[in-house]
Amino acid sequence: MKICSLASGSKGNCLFIETGGVRLLIDVGISLKETTARLISSNVEPDSINAVLVTHEHIDHIRSVGAYARRHKVPVLISYATRHAAEKYLTDVRLIEFESSYSFTFRDIMIDPFPVSHDCCDPVGFVVESTEGRIGTATDFGIVTRLIRDKLKGCRAMNLESNHDPEMLLNGPYPWNLKQRIKSRHGHISNQESLELLHDLAHDRLEALVMAHLSEINNHPDKVIETTSSFLRDQNCCAPRIVIGAQHKAGPLIEII
Repeated sequence: MKICSLASGSKGNCLFIETGGVRLLIDVGISLKETTARLISSNVEPDSINAVLVTHEHIDHIRSVGAYARRHKVPVLISYATRHAAEKYLTDVRLIEFESSYSFTFRDIMIDPFPVSHDCCDPVGFVVESTEGRIGTATDFGIVTRLIRDKLKGCRAMNLESNHDPEMLLNGPYPWNLKQRIKSRHGHISNQESLELLHDLAHDRLEALVMAHLSEINNHPDKVIETTSSFLRDQNCCAPRIVIGAQHKAGPLIEII
């Protein structure tokens, strides 16, 4: 199993995962040129990707999905509702539609798209499962639901949102309407909310943790690393490798054996 954050943040998101011999990109929200360069820098051949999964239609997640799929002749796996909201990005692309809350097979893996709360038409997180284990990703959601907790349990690797520090957001330069949007049930979760979720997800086989979608204005990687590392030391359950999903460069390619 492998996981690598190629881009994470409000300017663009792209996650590479591999399990069961299947290679996937989850979202392509940066340019095709930059996606290609970051894959190559991570020792992943762009032509080796088997499919692109889409979480939702916001531009920082779907910007180059169609361009990548056309260039490399791979299918795009997308919900019916999101497909219709994002049609202009998906011209001449082979689509495989799914319905949120219903798992499906792709090649030799199981993909489980589950609903999250965000300000778009049909946002989802994913759990991808093979005989090697489970990889989960959940970003862009404003409230931690019981469903999210249940779906992400037992993952060996996770890409998990930790968007903002509440005090930095409150005292930061954003206008009040944007602050309220971020804090709302359809916005983004804070560092503290991410740790509360992680409290329920920590188990002895959790080996890799990518803290994702950090705000460049209202958060800081050092703060997230410090609080997450402290929490994991205190709970004495697991010691996963912790990585910050960066906006402007690919993170390390983490291999789980």
